[in-house]
Order: sequence, then C-alpha cells, then structure tokens
Amino acid sequence: MDLNDALVLTIASGDNRGASATRPTAAEWSPDRAHVGTACGPHMRQIFAVAARVAEFDSTVLITGESGVGKERLARFLHDQSPRRRGPFVAINCGACAETLLESELFGHSRGAFTGAVRDRIGMFEAAEGGTLFLDEIGDVSLAMQLKLLRVVQERELRRIGEMKSRRLDVRLVAATHRDLQKEVAAQRFRHDLYYRLHVVDLVIPPLRERPEDIRAIAHECLAWTAARLRRVRIVGFAPDALARLLAYSWPGNVRELEHAIERACIFASGSEIQADDLPEAIRCWESDSGSARARTLHRTVQGFERAHILTVLDHHHGDRRLTAAALGISLSTLKRRLRGPVHQRENSRNLQGAS
Repeated sequence: MDLNDALVLTIASGDNRGASATRPTAAEWSPDRAHVGTACGPHMRQIFAVAARVAEFDSTVLITGESGVGKERLARFLHDQSPRRRGPFVAINCGACAETLLESELFGHSRGAFTGAVRDRIGMFEAAEGGTLFLDEIGDVSLAMQLKLLRVVQERELRRIGEMKSRRLDVRLVAATHRDLQKEVAAQRFRHDLYYRLHVVDLVIPPLRERPEDIRAIAHECLAWTAARLRRVRIVGFAPDALARLLAYSWPGNVRELEHAIERACIFASGSEIQADDLPEAIRCWESDSGSARARTLHRTVQGFERAHILTVLDHHHGDRRLTAAALGISLSTLKRRLRGPVHQRENSRNLQGAS
C-alpha cells in the first residue's frame, strides 16, 4: 500500500479498505478510528509519510502534541499499517491512574500479591502480546513508576506484582504525551534514560490552529460519522456561514473540540445543513485578531470555492440541475439557493456572450 492509499483510510474496521462512498451506519461508527487519514494538508501528509514508513518496523515511537490533536488515532494508524495489525491494540492513559493502580494495570499481579488480589491477572503489557501497547500521557508518570517502566522497555520482559518469574514480551510500544519531555528531563521530572529509550522515532502533531487546511476535510468526515451515529442522516453539509466560522475559529481544544462542536450542531440542526446558529456560542461569537473583516473574507472565499465546485458539477451534467443536486447530495432547492449570487451571474453572462 502506498502513502496515498494510506491517507484515505477510514480505518473504521481496522482493515485496509479505502474510504467508502456510502454513509456509514451507526453500528460502524468508531470515534477512535474516524478521519485518521482525512487531513491531507502538508503538515499531516509529512507526518503520515513518516508514520507509514515507521510502521513497518518494531521501533518504539513517541508521539507528542497538545491534548485533542489525535495522538491515539496516529498510534492506531501505526498499528493498523504494521505487521502486527492482526494482533491487539491496547491503550492505557497513564495519567488517569493512581500509581499503585497503574502498576497493577500495566504489569498484572499474582493471586495474594496484595489485599483483594484473589486471582492471577495479566496486565496491559501481556494483553498486548503480539500487538501494540499505547502508553498515553507517559509524561504524567511518577519517577518511581518510570524506573519500573525502564526495565520493561529496555529488556522487553516483566514481572507481575507478587512474582519472581520474568516473562518475555513481544510487544510494540508507542507512547504519547502533551508535555515537552526535553524540558521535563531538564527539570528532573522525567528520567533521561527512559526518555531516550522512548525517543527512537518522534512524531509531533501540530495543533489544529496551525493546519487550517485540514479543518474542512475533518469537519465534513466528522459530520458524516456523527450524523450516522445520531441517526440524523438528512444532515449532509454545512451552510457557508457555518463553514466560515469553523475555518475562522482557533480551536484550542483541537480535533476533539471540533468533534464535539459538530455533534452539538447535529443535535440542533433542523434542515439538511448545519447553520451558524447550530454551532456552540464560543464558535459563533469568536473573532480572530484581525476581527470580523477576516471572518467576512473567509466567508466570501468559502462561497467562491463552493459555487465554483457546483458549477463544475453542473457543467459535467450538461446543466441538468436534478442530476447535479443528486451528485452533490443536496436537495434541488438547496442547489438553486447556492446558484444565486455573483459567481453564477458572471457564468451566465459568459455563456450568453459565447452564444451571441
């Protein structure tokens, strides 16, 4: 599979199918696997190119980026493109567990190892045997736990709590954090030896505000998945004003915030398109440093691209509006409304001049 194939994966079922032309059902929807390869701007294309190459090998990967940028999705991409794709993908948020619980969750324990340990239990490392273990928020782990992780990462073997027996592991490790681990090492909050064990290949995902070219693609695919999950299948797109506001917003919560905004909009939408009023207030009322002038410019740009695309499809269908509406997945009345405006008027003028 080449990079172009990889970038259009829906990764909805964990196999190598290309993006389907049909809207997914609610049962097929998976929030952790949606739109992994949709974003095709230069930043993400470079990241996926490196990830597709690294996936072929068992080298440890460290993924860094702000909360909500999609670190786990990239980890799943690495797994699904690797020779281990038929094995399990096991993920744990290290920052969400107390230290004593985290040790048991990762390494497992034997019966009687501590109060309440009534039976042997495998940990996440053993559960991921033959596959990939994703250690999310590794930067939040205590120094004591880092030391215990170091041996496992270095030797690829572990001991369950309460056992003396070492167990060999066949696991590919992918770790992620929102922290700058180099600064954490300098501040002596993260072990330098563990850092260098994890930092074999480093993938940095930029925040969504630094790759606005990805917003439109992610928004449209997220809308398709969300509308299917909520059984709001009549919602097929965004009104120009709503799309302009999505493009203008700074997205401090990154892709996760965009997902939630679209889910909220799907709930409140009353027609076939998301309107600006359906979006959360923070997005409706937000203005960039350049003020409302930039938002108006974005709005006009979006309208121009949209009309140009509609005219191209209309020309392909030799002016048949019903076929054009069907091809675009919108109603005939919506198509007529989109065709009103200066772009269509200029096109009509050119056609009339050519006919005279």
